[in-house]
Order: sequence, then structure tokens, then C-alpha cells
Amino acid sequence: MDHVISGVARFQNEVYPAKREAFAKLANGQNPEVLFITCADSRIDPNLVTQTEPGELFICRNAGNIVPPHSNETGGMTASIEFAVAALGITDIVVCGHTDCGAMKGAIAPEQLDNLPHVKEWLGHCRSATEVVRHRHGELCKDHLDEVTCENVLQQIQHLRTHPAVAVGLASGNLTIHGWVYNIASGEVLYHNEKTGAFEPMDEAYRLRLLRQADEANQA
Repeated sequence: MDHVISGVARFQNEVYPAKREAFAKLANGQNPEVLFITCADSRIDPNLVTQTEPGELFICRNAGNIVPPHSNETGGMTASIEFAVAALGITDIVVCGHTDCGAMKGAIAPEQLDNLPHVKEWLGHCRSATEVVRHRHGELCKDHLDEVTCENVLQQIQHLRTHPAVAVGLASGNLTIHGWVYNIASGEVLYHNEKTGAFEPMDEAYRLRLLRQADEANQA
């Protein structure tokens, strides 16, 4: 804990003074463009991976980067998604999974979670992902971890589409959803290519395509 407290002191004495003007603007409100939904895993740092500054990402984190389907029962994810899209005017949503995900390991072998009942119930939101992968192979085991991780991102995107604010944003063309998977060991980020159906490495072509889509949206 000492290094955490020391970090606060360094922030206050070194980092904050260098960015005082930016923080002064943020003190009066936020205007992020991206809702970034990712895992609570301590190895994931959305701002570090995306090289973004405070105020640029509206971040939601939980075990397994899960988005429960919309229901009349209010939850933290439901409220956060609604606020980000309907109140903040988010234009892009990223659902980002990652390699070596403990939540996905639990989803593959839920029988090992009997002593963690709340975790086991939460990971029930991943069942569609595990069942899709099981159907492909006729079985499900730890060797399918990466495939389940990718499929879970896609299934959570499907859940995301059930949220009214998101549905409105998609229908109006004001909102775009992206599926990513971050490789902790290599630093590589894969994105879901809707045309090929595969997760592919981010490259310059991907960046340019996003810029073109943004320009088209601004001109519409």
C-alpha cells in the first residue's frame, strides 16, 4: 500500500501541476466520446492501452467485461450505459476482452465456482458464449479459452444492443459499437471485423476506416 500512497503524492506534486489547465477544464464537466467496457482485471489499463487522457474515456469495468441484457431491474451497468449514451452523447462503445481472463476460465468451468456463488451467477451472462463454442467443437475445455474470450465479446455486444439508449443510437446512426480483445503478453489489440467475422490485428487500414466513418457521420 505504501507505493499507492506515494503515487498519490507524486500525482499531486508532479503530474497534476503539469496538467493543471486540463484538470481545470475537467472540473466543470466531462465530454468523453467513447464508452469503454472492459474487465476489472488488474492487468488492464484502458488509458494506457489507448494512450488517452482523463476525460476521454467513460470506463465501465467488471469481471468478464459483461453487459447484462436490458431488463426492468436497475443495475450499475444498465445505469452507466444509459447515462453514457443518453446523457453524455457517447458516439462509440468499445467492448474489450483480454487474454488469460479469469472470468472466462470460470465461465468454461462453472462447477469450480461453487464457493463463489455471486461470481458464478454473474458469469451466467457468458453462457451464450460458452455454448456457441461448445457447439462448434462438441465439447468445451480450457484449450478454448481464447475462442471463448472472443465469442464473449460478441455476445456482450448483442446484450448491449438490447439497451434502449443504445438501440436508439444505432438506429439513428449516431453510435458505433466495437469489439476488441487485448493480448496482455504481446500488447496486440485485435478488433472484430464484421465483414470477415474474425478478430484481426489493428492496423493503419483499420484506423483510416474509422476516420472515414467519423467524417461520413459528421457530414450526415
